Amino acid sequence: MNQPQLIPADSAIINTTVFAVFVLITLFIVYRVSSRGSSSDYFVAGSSFSGAQNGIALSGDYLSAASFLGIAGAIAVYGYDGFLYSIGFLVAWLVNLLLIAERMRNTGRFTMGDVLSFRMRARPVRAAAAMSTLAITIMYMVAQIAGAGGLVALLLNIHSTYGQAIVITVVGVVMMIYVLVGGMKGTTWVQIIKAALLLLAAAMITIFLLGKFGYNLSDLLLEAADNNPHGQAIFAPGVQYGKSELAKLDFVSLSLSLVLGVGGLPHVLMRFYTVPNAREARRSVSWAIWTIAAFYICTLVIGYGAAALVGTEAIADAPGGQNSAAPLLAYRIGGPVLLGIISAVAFATILAVVAGLTLTASASFAHDVYANVIRRGDFDPDSVVKVARVTALVIGAASILGGILVNGQNIAFLVSLAFAFAASANLSTLLYSLFWKRFNTTGTLWGIYSGLGSCLLLVIFSPVVSGAPDAIFPSVDFAFFPLKNPGIVSIPISFVCGIIGTFVGGREEVNEERRAEMDVRSLTGLGSRVG
Repeated sequence: MNQPQLIPADSAIINTTVFAVFVLITLFIVYRVSSRGSSSDYFVAGSSFSGAQNGIALSGDYLSAASFLGIAGAIAVYGYDGFLYSIGFLVAWLVNLLLIAERMRNTGRFTMGDVLSFRMRARPVRAAAAMSTLAITIMYMVAQIAGAGGLVALLLNIHSTYGQAIVITVVGVVMMIYVLVGGMKGTTWVQIIKAALLLLAAAMITIFLLGKFGYNLSDLLLEAADNNPHGQAIFAPGVQYGKSELAKLDFVSLSLSLVLGVGGLPHVLMRFYTVPNAREARRSVSWAIWTIAAFYICTLVIGYGAAALVGTEAIADAPGGQNSAAPLLAYRIGGPVLLGIISAVAFATILAVVAGLTLTASASFAHDVYANVIRRGDFDPDSVVKVARVTALVIGAASILGGILVNGQNIAFLVSLAFAFAASANLSTLLYSLFWKRFNTTGTLWGIYSGLGSCLLLVIFSPVVSGAPDAIFPSVDFAFFPLKNPGIVSIPISFVCGIIGTFVGGREEVNEERRAEMDVRSLTGLGSRVG
């Protein structure tokens, strides 16, 4: 049954008040713990966090709106196929644990560009790394800000497209304030607090939800099937990705992007520099994996619970569509107070991720492009921080515009596109730089630009943008690429072009002395420092 007004107007005051108080408290915390010292303090918190602290912050950085809102909504609507996002997001951390975290921490200083340029020609490689970082960050932030706007629109019962666009703009501005005030130290503490609250909120909803069914999971699942048009098909693969061979291929492409994307996400990679050594970097990943796994188990129950108690039709009719499943479930279980709490936690989730993303992108531009490409290493640290803050404002404006355009799309799906960009542009060059002795500057540039360019081209000319009822521009059709996720094509292109570029560049581009130094540093940590 359609429910035009899913949340009574009189409850908006209660849940909005809870929401506003939470935002003010977190903003105060950010201001109190923020660093006002060197560029190292602003960008990587002076490498002062322990592995446990950074691991929880990593999970806070990673458990975005896609995890809390998007995956819960996807499970509510598509069942098993929606939970595949959780599996991909979790398994992906093994790439960081086994291949990247320790070597990345030992080799770099602030950004991914430090690693890629260590034994290459610094200026072109840093420029390429900064460009890929900006592209991935904006793609990721678009999803987060759209999710935040949909969440606030749900709280205020705003259904009009114009009204939701205003909400998205205001929310984006609020999030930029956190970044400008807090730096990495403030951002990290918000992420730690947010991760703890998010786990608590997910566990609380899960317990309350199971309690409504006498702690009988089978009854909950049967009720979910009754309230879903797909029936018991939601317990098996294929509701979303099994309708045709093309849909199955799209799922393979999605899986590649999810599993390989984390190893190339700039805001995740940058967190490895907030700890003092490689051992703590490894501990960070271990803590993150366990925290994330516990959360995703809860989202499985929350997703099916939303289908059982709210119903897929009501979820589809709400502001934000599928992304409203978890907040609507909270309202159904605990009324406006629980909705306010869950909405505040979800907003803090988005806030922490956006802060980390913006900080990473602005740091990459300020450190890689301004300090090392434009100023050629001759710079004042204070000016670098100022450039980073201006860059944050520009990135925020671009993300707000993008968030308005994609409003209503499933956030988990939008984030999967950012993962495709990360895996295509960054992963091949990072792995080649860390493990392939012959890899050179030409290979680095070919790998980054081919992956980034092919991914962008395929997304623009895919059903995501045009030619489908749920496309960004549904009234036109200029799509020629049939898959919604380009990873199955763009990721191999990046790896292959990196190899071809390396052989085109030749051995004369290899700096043997710097290569040997990088090998020693990445394996032992000798000579590595942050500050």
